[in-house]
Amino acid sequence: MTTLTNPNYPTKRRSRFLLEPLLGGSAQLAIHVILIIIGIVYVFPFIWTLGSAFKTSTEFFSLGLTPFPAGGWQVSNFVKAWEGAKFSRYFLNTVFVSVMTTFFVVIITSMAAFGLARLKIPGKNLVLGAIALTFFLPRGYTILPVFQIVKGLGLLNTLWAIILTGTAGNLLINTLLFYGYMQAVPSEIEEAAVMDGATVLQRYLRVVLPLTGPVMATVSLFTFMNSWNDFFTPLVFTLGRPELQTLAVGIYSFVGDTSRDWTALCAAATISIVPVVLVFLVLQRYFIEGFAGAVKS
Repeated sequence: MTTLTNPNYPTKRRSRFLLEPLLGGSAQLAIHVILIIIGIVYVFPFIWTLGSAFKTSTEFFSLGLTPFPAGGWQVSNFVKAWEGAKFSRYFLNTVFVSVMTTFFVVIITSMAAFGLARLKIPGKNLVLGAIALTFFLPRGYTILPVFQIVKGLGLLNTLWAIILTGTAGNLLINTLLFYGYMQAVPSEIEEAAVMDGATVLQRYLRVVLPLTGPVMATVSLFTFMNSWNDFFTPLVFTLGRPELQTLAVGIYSFVGDTSRDWTALCAAATISIVPVVLVFLVLQRYFIEGFAGAVKS
């Protein structure tokens, strides 16, 4: 008690001791309850969509917000979405686009970040400033010139148009992530490679890049999720060939074609959500490590 009334005792420490009784078990319990409620509110639409994918059309309307079917689980809804709505084709298109976009983004951003972080390049700060400024440029402002470039290259209505445009759209933030992580790599490791006669490419491939596993997983996850869920780019560049649509665009057209079959629509949404959730669960540990390492550096 004397320490609390002593004017020489630090004010912040007195405040902490005074607040600790107020933030006891009841306050912590209340915080946990609030966070659990927020988590349930956030997760419930996904659970409801997953459960509705197994309902009959009658159960979909009669059960309301009840997430799971009352009778049997109808797998036929997934068959309707996969075969009847050509989602098998959309799924393969999405896998190809997402994998190729992720591959190109990892290669390009890691090489760019290596040059900016490990090499003496004139005007490096100017390049970093330009990257930061273009990050705030609205996406809609660039779609017309990008469309003209793709058309001029003869890639319109092809999957490569989506891949190249998606690659360009994912370069900025991922370059900065690689840059922040590569700056933290000890210079002594690279200097030893230089003494052994390693070239710049060898230093990149054999020394620095193998040390960036966590941030590489982070960039891969970011890019894969963005590419998988992208709606705008595939819509613009596949208008002339609907068979090249991805899952996001396919669900949009699915609503127009079979707007009354809501259970099949939920099945289609589940098909599009589950793969990216599985990828995130596999890479989440590396995602946290890579993002924390890039920010710390």
